[in-house]
Amino acid sequence: METPVADYLEQVLDACATDDGEVASYIPELAAADPNRLAVAVCVGGGRVYAAGDAGVRFSIQSISKPFVYALALRDHGIAFMEERIGVEPSGDPFNEISLEEDSGRPRNPMINIGAIATHAWVGEEDISAGERFERVRAGLSAFAGRELVVDEAVHTSELDTAHRNLALAHLVRSRDIFTLDPHDVVDGYTRQCSLLVDVRDLAIMAMTLGSSGHNPVTGEQVVTEEICRQVLSVMATCGMYDAAGDWMTGVGIPAKSGVSGGILGALPGQAGIGAFSPRLDSFGNSTRGVRVCERLSHDMGLHLLAQPPMAVDAVRTAGVIDHDGGEWYRAVLQGGLHFASGERMLAQLADVEPGDMPVSLDVSRVASMNDVGRRMLGEVVRRLMAEGHRVVLVDPRGVTADLDTGDDAEPEVVEHSPHADA
Repeated sequence: METPVADYLEQVLDACATDDGEVASYIPELAAADPNRLAVAVCVGGGRVYAAGDAGVRFSIQSISKPFVYALALRDHGIAFMEERIGVEPSGDPFNEISLEEDSGRPRNPMINIGAIATHAWVGEEDISAGERFERVRAGLSAFAGRELVVDEAVHTSELDTAHRNLALAHLVRSRDIFTLDPHDVVDGYTRQCSLLVDVRDLAIMAMTLGSSGHNPVTGEQVVTEEICRQVLSVMATCGMYDAAGDWMTGVGIPAKSGVSGGILGALPGQAGIGAFSPRLDSFGNSTRGVRVCERLSHDMGLHLLAQPPMAVDAVRTAGVIDHDGGEWYRAVLQGGLHFASGERMLAQLADVEPGDMPVSLDVSRVASMNDVGRRMLGEVVRRLMAEGHRVVLVDPRGVTADLDTGDDAEPEVVEHSPHADA
């Protein structure tokens, strides 16, 4: 059977065909873009990418580079270090405004130009050359995309020729000692960063890498840590769409970033990465049709981050005392995803096991995933059961409990097949 996802994406583009925006005119190369281009791509778990429209057309990444360069700076210096220099609060201002905190002089967030320029300065160590810093940025964004990205030199030259405001912003931040590098070098590197060429497939993969705790679903590379992804996605959710961030979050509900070339990237953790492209922009600098495409996807597919999810599925499929090999066992078969809500249900059900020497079998062969909280909860179940006198057997054919912390004195038996599968 041929999957219907690509057909659905074509229907979305057809429904979003009308366009009343204008291409960015203040950068000559962007003003020359074909305004009729329209494309969308979605990347899901396992690295499958579905695309429709002008998906092969490449365009400069522009401000969509900002969250990824922020991730690289966080990787190089840590969250606490970067928060001393660049804030995380929404500015409520257009992307090119002077938005500095009065006391500290910090840019308000890394998604507006003044913050993104400062962020570029903090990729790598201070003493590396401007060329080495940009190469570190290019290689990092390439790792997110899963292929080598290159600069559109014509766009870089065109932007740099009109970069007077960005130069002023860079000098202003330098005057507050947020960074110590030459502002001209920083703006040149930032402009080259914005001139990297991508298509909607690249954006979808980059978004899914953020939404997969830093793991590129196509290449398998761990680009950044889960903690960094959480920080970046949080800032995207509140600041990524500039002074339209509130409308975006209520209407679409997906952490996102836009660029003045017409691209939009959306990252829904654990579910999908979205890339959209259409060059005409609205008054906020966001792609008019790109916004509508994302609104349609969110509405049709229930992708809003804050949509009320169904109550957690019981983590315990079956549980109870069974007869086995001439004696009684307590057997519990676990299932689904193990996180706080489902783990709490597991704890409540297994609380019925009384202290004693009855063997306990915990079958995790149906557990699809465990986050850190679920893993700690399961480890504590095993530790407490063994402390109360039970022999504990973990049925684990896929090794999902390999790193389970059950305490220094608790060593459960681990088997691949249930000793009482027919019970």
